[in-house]
Amino acid sequence: MYVGVDCGTQSTKVVVVDIERAAILGEASRPHHLIEGDNGKREQDVSEWVAALTEAFHEAVSEARIDAREIRAIGVSGQQHGMVALDVDGQPLHPAKLWCDTETALHNETLIERLGGREGCLDKLGLVLQTGYTASKVTWLRDTHPDAYRRIATLLLPHDYLNFWLTGERVAECGDASGTGYFDTRTRSWRHDVFQAMAPELSPEAVLPRLIDSHAPVGTVRPEVARLLGIGDDVLVSSGGGDNMMAAIGTGNIAPGMVTLSLGTSGTVYAHSAAPMEAEDAQVANFCASHGGWLPLICTMNVTSATTKVRELFGFDLATFGERVARAPLGAEGVMALPFFNGERVPALPHATASFEGMTSLNTTADNLCRAVVEGTTFGLRYGFERLGELASQASQVRLVGGGAKSAIWRQIVADVLDVDVICPRITEAAALGGAIQAAWCDTLARGRGESLAALTERLVEVDLDTLTRPRGEPVRRYQELYQRYRQALAERYDVAP
Repeated sequence: MYVGVDCGTQSTKVVVVDIERAAILGEASRPHHLIEGDNGKREQDVSEWVAALTEAFHEAVSEARIDAREIRAIGVSGQQHGMVALDVDGQPLHPAKLWCDTETALHNETLIERLGGREGCLDKLGLVLQTGYTASKVTWLRDTHPDAYRRIATLLLPHDYLNFWLTGERVAECGDASGTGYFDTRTRSWRHDVFQAMAPELSPEAVLPRLIDSHAPVGTVRPEVARLLGIGDDVLVSSGGGDNMMAAIGTGNIAPGMVTLSLGTSGTVYAHSAAPMEAEDAQVANFCASHGGWLPLICTMNVTSATTKVRELFGFDLATFGERVARAPLGAEGVMALPFFNGERVPALPHATASFEGMTSLNTTADNLCRAVVEGTTFGLRYGFERLGELASQASQVRLVGGGAKSAIWRQIVADVLDVDVICPRITEAAALGGAIQAAWCDTLARGRGESLAALTERLVEVDLDTLTRPRGEPVRRYQELYQRYRQALAERYDVAP
């Protein structure tokens, strides 16, 4: 038995997987609270992650109807880019600053300039810093909370912090480390010189965690955690990784030729690459994968976070929202959404705000506004999809994950907007499943009976043929026209090249 944990923006999910039977036996989740501010602040209390993991773990084990002592290893997936600053005693010095935080946008611009602009970033890091990466959060803490900054003993990412809580070890792995902004994604190593340029008072050798391989264990659970969870003292914790890296494993996206697209709080599009991608577009993040190789990725910040805003505005539950989207005609009778409620990362518009355009006294209906926000977020994902070039355009199928992928009408909109077949994995909690698969990979290697990751994903990742959705001729043509209108709006309002 293996456990996968996914600590996301809205909740922590836990799954219990029997790899022999290739089945999830139990799953549960617990929500988190988001600390928000009008200035772009997005933070969370890390104690909520621990409480959510503990409660969801017990419920998932109970649902699985197993003895928790049968569990062999745990793999943790976490939201990328968050900053968890710890003091010498391992206590947080500030709430975790999250991936969707845009309060540090000006700090990010300053860092890019300090590193020599776009070309300097590519030369040093293999990617260009984006608002939301960890680097600008560190410089923000330096400027706004100098007392806390001076007391930093360790800087961790969210999944690193949960590994630390589980094992007491302060380590990182290359996939998640890729999104810090002080890691060279080509050589898979920390860039101490970059870190010292942004945080000269801190020693990178002291505060940056030790890097381990993706297949390596962090360690075993601490005795007090084992007692709390009811598991054995010899349970391994695998390296884990960022949620996108774990979802790549959980969708079987570990070899060339496949694209994974997430309709989650944020939206991500990524594909496996055997070598670092030399991106012509600075918006493509040349991340390392958490299974070996690389995972070129783009991220949009407004997907279900945007649709939820509109849904809650009208007081609709998910089923009613889906019915309203389906009831509205394609194109929402001319209503178009630029759904940048949280600013935007791709395209790089951290200070952007949301707007609805084309509204008249006749077409301003709840149905059309619901349809428009779904279409607008999907146009944003197409914009990102195109940035991946041949890695995306040559894909014959896109695997959809995230909460939005459960909607049949949204799947159809994605297929029509991208003009490609889409399908969902049968197990929709892809990041948590990826964590469990990585845990099994790590555990079997450590115990001398290693099963390849490819074999594990082949057995455990199954697509749901009932969700296979193909693009339709006339809607594809009409969405092409509407997408060009969307691009024109970006050009006119934000000077984004059409």
